[in-house]
Amino acid sequence: MSNRLNSTPNDLRAFWMPFTANRQFKQEPRLFVGAKDMHYTTHDGRQVLDATAGLWCVNAGHCRPKITEAIREQAGELDYAPAFQLGHPKAFELANRLVDLAPDGMNHVLYTNSGSESVETALKVALAYHRVKGNGSRFRLIGRERGYHGVNFGGISVGGIVSNRKMFGTLLTGVDHMPHTHLPAQNAFTRGEPEHGGDLATELERIVTLHDASTVAAVIVEPVAGSTGVLIPPKGYLQKLRDICTKHGILLIFDEVITGFGRIGAPFAAQYFDVKPDIMVTAKGLTNGVIPMGAVFVTSEIHDAFMSGPEHMIEFFHGYTYSGNPIAAAAALATLDTYKEEGLLTRAGEMASYWEDALHSLKDLPNVIDIRNIGLIGAIELDPIAGEPTKRAFSAFLKAYDDGLLIRTTGDIIAMSPPLIVEKHHIDEIFGKLREILKSNI
Repeated sequence: MSNRLNSTPNDLRAFWMPFTANRQFKQEPRLFVGAKDMHYTTHDGRQVLDATAGLWCVNAGHCRPKITEAIREQAGELDYAPAFQLGHPKAFELANRLVDLAPDGMNHVLYTNSGSESVETALKVALAYHRVKGNGSRFRLIGRERGYHGVNFGGISVGGIVSNRKMFGTLLTGVDHMPHTHLPAQNAFTRGEPEHGGDLATELERIVTLHDASTVAAVIVEPVAGSTGVLIPPKGYLQKLRDICTKHGILLIFDEVITGFGRIGAPFAAQYFDVKPDIMVTAKGLTNGVIPMGAVFVTSEIHDAFMSGPEHMIEFFHGYTYSGNPIAAAAALATLDTYKEEGLLTRAGEMASYWEDALHSLKDLPNVIDIRNIGLIGAIELDPIAGEPTKRAFSAFLKAYDDGLLIRTTGDIIAMSPPLIVEKHHIDEIFGKLREILKSNI
C-alpha cells in the first residue's frame, strides 16, 4: 500500500475527465489508489467509506477475491477471442446463467461494453424487430422527462436530462417524452413507492394517440430513475405502462443498468415490481464494475423473429469488437458466483428497513426538502442556494469526502447506493456523518 500513497501525478492536464468540474478537481485532486470491501484508500492514506458502490456498480464490494482471481486466470488462458462468427465457452455459459436469473421468457442475451451501449442495442433491436415483422412504419421511440439512458446519441435522445442533451444538436428524430413522476407536493418524504402519480402513465396513451400507435416502436424507462436523483415509480405506474404497450403492440424496454443485480431486493426490478418488459438493459453490476460489460435481455418472441432466411446469412447486423470479451465474461461469472454464495441479489430487501429508517432520520435537518428510498437506494433533496444551483449538494460532496465518506450528487440531490455487503454499522456511519454535514447548514 505504501508504494501507492502520495502518488499524485505531476501533471493532470491531459485527462479530460467525464462528468467532472475539471478545473476545480485539478486544483484539489481527489485520487483513489486502493479499495477493499466497503472502503477506498486515498492517495494521502485515508479510508473513505463507499456509500455509492463506486458509481452504482460495485454491488459486491471492492476487490473481491473470487472475481480478481477469475480475471487473473482468464488473462493467462485466453485474453481475447473475436465474437463475429466465432466464440468462446464462457460467453455461452454466462448467457445461460443470466437468463436463469432473468424474468421468465427473457431467454436471449446480447453483450455490450457499457450501459450506454446496452441502450443503443436495445433501441436498435426494437426498431429492427418491427421491421422484420413487417411493421416498418413503427419508428418512434418514447422516453421520459428526467430519464437517463447513457450518453450515446440514442440514449440522450430518449433521455430527458436537459444538461445531457442541449449541446448536441437535433439528436434522433421521431422521439417523444412522457412526463416524469416526481410530485414533491404530494409525495415528499415517502418511504418506498409513492401513493400519488400512478395515473401519469396514461400520458403514454395521449402520446400514442398524437402519433398513432402504428408509428411507435418502443417505450423506454428506468424502473427507478437513478441518475436524475432517485425517482421511485408511483404505485401501479409500471404496470399501467405495460398494459398500454401491450394494448398497442409497442415494445417496453426497462433500463436496469442501475436497478439490475440486486440493487432493490430482487435480481431485477422487473421481478421486484412484477412487471415484465420485452427488452431489459443491464451493465454496471454485471461484472461488479471491475471490467466494462453490459447485457441486453430479449424475449424469445423477439429473438425468434430474426431467425429466418438462409442459415449462412447474418440475422442482425449489430455487435461490438468486445462483445462477450473472455476476461469480462470470466469476471461476470465470478461476480454471479459471489452474489449467489453471499445471497446478495436479495440482501437489499433484508437491509431495506434499517436503511430507510436511518435515511429518514435526517428529515429534520436544515435545507432538506425531500427524502426518497427503495431497496438500498436513497436520495436526500436539498433546497438549492438562490442563484447557485447544484452548489449546496456539491459542497456536501466535498465535505463528505474530507470526512471519509463517498456520496454522489446530481443537481442538489445527494444520492446513495452502497455495496450490497453493507452492514448496519456502515449505515450508522454513513448517516451519522451526513447528519453532521447537513447540520452545518452548508
